Amino acid sequence: MKWPRSYHPYAAVTILFWSMAFVFTRLTLQYFSAYSLGVLRYLVASAVLLVVALVTRMRPPALRDVPWFLLSGAAGFGLYMVVFNLGSRSVSASTGSVIIATTPILTALLARVAYREKLKAVQYAAIGVSFAGVVVLTVLRGGFTVGSGLLYMFASALLVSIYNLLQRRLTRTYSALQATSISIFMGTLMLCVFLPGATKELAAAPPVQILYVLILGVFSSAVAYYAWSKALLLAQNTSSVSNYMFITPFLTTLMGLWFAGEPVEFPTVLGGALIIAGLLLFRFGVRFVTPRAAMKTGA
Repeated sequence: MKWPRSYHPYAAVTILFWSMAFVFTRLTLQYFSAYSLGVLRYLVASAVLLVVALVTRMRPPALRDVPWFLLSGAAGFGLYMVVFNLGSRSVSASTGSVIIATTPILTALLARVAYREKLKAVQYAAIGVSFAGVVVLTVLRGGFTVGSGLLYMFASALLVSIYNLLQRRLTRTYSALQATSISIFMGTLMLCVFLPGATKELAAAPPVQILYVLILGVFSSAVAYYAWSKALLLAQNTSSVSNYMFITPFLTTLMGLWFAGEPVEFPTVLGGALIIAGLLLFRFGVRFVTPRAAMKTGA
């Protein structure tokens, strides 16, 4: 598989910007409410993608596909943004990271039911190895805390998994840019119910908070979700892409070092090594456990 046609660079770009989102979301929630941040972030993303849509003369969705875009917009943006922001306020970062890291597992299981996507035993083992790395990274760095936000985070993980499957379906008919843009437009419309309160908060917001919102809207939303849809389009199965989400807690920890001066500790090194090992096992493990004769015959 040639690198330009590979899903890997697109998935990597997404995970980089989503890891950044954890840092800037926590900073922005110090001023904005969870609801205001949701609508402001995606108004920025929609503005960027609207310009792109006009320049590229993006065609509107077929009427029969509007319900699918509504579901995609709700799962990936409208509902997700609210429950994720509420969860980020209510639980510790370590607990939230572990819960969100269940997304690849939920996606793999849902894809098995919805699309009959099959995974090898070694790939299920790889998912387990990466998740173990996330647990090591978070538990050894402070353990779990129990709070009312746990359900919000579990709901967030489930919504992202559903969004992944919906994007997989939509990119069969639409380009990655179309599938992403239209879904974000739909989700933003849903979030506009919070616009009056967001406008009041924005009017008195410090410049640095506005900068955080712009970063979240442009890079962690518009760019990241386009790259994610492109990765889902190019990959052979949904789980290959969603498995990249295991890297997020590791990168977030490194960004915490960069932005907040947090030291890199032994759990970070050990957990990160397990996460990367799991990804490598998922990607290349099948080659070593599949008999060469079967590989040659395409079995």
